[in-house]
Amino acid sequence: MTEIITGVHQVDGVTANSFVVVEGDGSLILIDTGMSKDGKKILDYVQTTMSKKASDVKMIVLTHSHVDHVRGAFEIKRATGAKVAIHDEDADYLSQRKKVPVPKGGMGAVFKIIGPFFTFTPLEADQRLHENDKIGSLMVIHTPGHTPGSISLYSQDKKLIFVGDTIRYQKGEIEGPPKQFTPDMEQAMKSVQKISNFDFEILLSGHGEPLKSPDASKKVRQQFISVRSS
Repeated sequence: MTEIITGVHQVDGVTANSFVVVEGDGSLILIDTGMSKDGKKILDYVQTTMSKKASDVKMIVLTHSHVDHVRGAFEIKRATGAKVAIHDEDADYLSQRKKVPVPKGGMGAVFKIIGPFFTFTPLEADQRLHENDKIGSLMVIHTPGHTPGSISLYSQDKKLIFVGDTIRYQKGEIEGPPKQFTPDMEQAMKSVQKISNFDFEILLSGHGEPLKSPDASKKVRQQFISVRSS
């Protein structure tokens, strides 16, 4: 996949979905960075497919602190000189002042074994984000639950929202975040409801495919109601 709509790109072949937004002045906002090996893919995409310079990436925004979304950030920051932004509640996980909570259930036991293979280079946030902050044309929405500092990014003009792992759209199905990796599912479902109250026609999640529909926000709202009533 390349350009989803004019000025919004998804980089193909990245472990967790990574998006590039072209701002009015030609600068780029990168949303999530995949694993460390994905850093080269993202930079190649920017320079080859988009015909941009690495230095055009001015801001790296991380929707949350899980390794599959942040591991490429160090390499990309070093290559581009971009600033890194993450919500205040997840910034200490990115710098590794705090440890990311171990997944629930059997997956937690697995991660205790494989965890050393999924580390990332600590990184200090250049900007700690909060509700209603603006990153270029995008507005920050705090959508905690999957992690304490999970965020969504909303463009009213484009009727588009990036939701990280708070919502997934896969094989035609709208889902909440994976339970085993979500410490507070109750809070996460409140965040899903919060997202559904915005007016959008395109939903871009951290995993899965784009949801593109004039009724996208309504579809999310209906799914949330059906989950609550089931």
